[in-house]
Amino acid sequence: MISTTRKFRWQISICAVLLAGILSASPWPAAADQIPAGWEASNMKPIGYSDLGGHEAFKMAIKHVNDRWYLYIGHFVAGGWSIVDVTDPANPQVLKFLPAPMPTSSGQVDLHGNLMITPLQDRAGYGGDPNKKVNEGVLLWDISNPLGPEQVAWWKTGATGTHRDGYPGGKYAYLSAGMPGYKGQILVILDVSDPSHPKEAGRWWMTGQKEGEPPLPAPIYGFHGPAVIDGDRAYLGYSPAIVILDISDISKPKLIGQLTVSPPFGTNIPVHDVMPIPGRPLLFAHAEGTGGGDSPTGAPACQGAQFLTGLIDIQDPAKPKLISTFPTPVPPADAPYTDFCDKGGRFGPHNTNILQHNPDVEKQGDLIYLTYFNAGLRIYNIKDARLPKEVGWFIPPTPTVRRMPAPYDKLVSQTEDVLVDTRGNIYISNKQWGIFILKYTGPGEPAPTAK
Repeated sequence: MISTTRKFRWQISICAVLLAGILSASPWPAAADQIPAGWEASNMKPIGYSDLGGHEAFKMAIKHVNDRWYLYIGHFVAGGWSIVDVTDPANPQVLKFLPAPMPTSSGQVDLHGNLMITPLQDRAGYGGDPNKKVNEGVLLWDISNPLGPEQVAWWKTGATGTHRDGYPGGKYAYLSAGMPGYKGQILVILDVSDPSHPKEAGRWWMTGQKEGEPPLPAPIYGFHGPAVIDGDRAYLGYSPAIVILDISDISKPKLIGQLTVSPPFGTNIPVHDVMPIPGRPLLFAHAEGTGGGDSPTGAPACQGAQFLTGLIDIQDPAKPKLISTFPTPVPPADAPYTDFCDKGGRFGPHNTNILQHNPDVEKQGDLIYLTYFNAGLRIYNIKDARLPKEVGWFIPPTPTVRRMPAPYDKLVSQTEDVLVDTRGNIYISNKQWGIFILKYTGPGEPAPTAK
């Protein structure tokens, strides 16, 4: 016989399970995460925020399916990728977490149509236990069911894996790969026409990267990625240079032109990525600001030569030339520091709204959206290519909880990636926060092309 007490507990348990099922099927969304106080802005305002369950956030991609909008987010240290419903940007909802094959660095993601790629990299400080073998390569996912991605392949480099890979749709993915026998990362073109059986179709490297070649006089970081593809041309941030390739023969990419920027420009990654400006013979190119407490013994936030953030004239693609540089961000008037170099953490450019191949991403016009680590998000107007102007900025508040070790020097906000959808919603990710969703309120914003 069941005791009265046990019977009562059993009934309570059954009721709890039934209630949980009712709530999980409820059409009412969970309450939105409150936008953290303490942010500062000019010509921008936050409209939504997600704590992402306490995870930091890095690279982002977006997919619009019927009446729903899904944001896919990579994580530095959480070991995987989150799927967030941003249909209502004021109330983003975390729906699913896809675990990565740890240990690895799993912060990157890109997609087009029903294929998503998620790079894996052996990267000190981001892949868990440094004494264990780190998983590497790139995972390919079928996302025809956007909430139920199915892993269909795992392609491996046999070395350090891949970093900022791009998939612009079609037959090929373009990988930033650490390959056996090469120094730094090179371009590897992967045939994904059969996503379950990807295979290498071509590769390109800068002379001096392959073992046995005469080294260049300056160190080569290599290809950061992503490659931006426009017809038979590929545009690469290939430190120490901006590189333009002819890829009419995928198996044998050929150099069209390059512009070496380091020297005079500095940082360990003098060219992070490049982006063509549609309808204009221009590229936007920028470095990645390095240092700033990114390792326990790291360099200060500002050191050596100035980093590159500028516009490149490519009327003659064989002879690209720098025609302007962007103004350096200035702290708010009430800031307790006079220069972002003194704020703590990293300072300098990092990412822009580069996933132009994605039909759900705002197409490049006169506005450049650029994350700047401790200086937040900066927006520039490039209507006059020789005189770019800052027209807006947003700086997240100082974090109250540490979500990952970096920056080691101070607990400060570090804005990482930016993505703008075709509704005009601006998403920014952060090392110590989740994601902020913003609206630009200044001049020059393109009219939304989706609701």
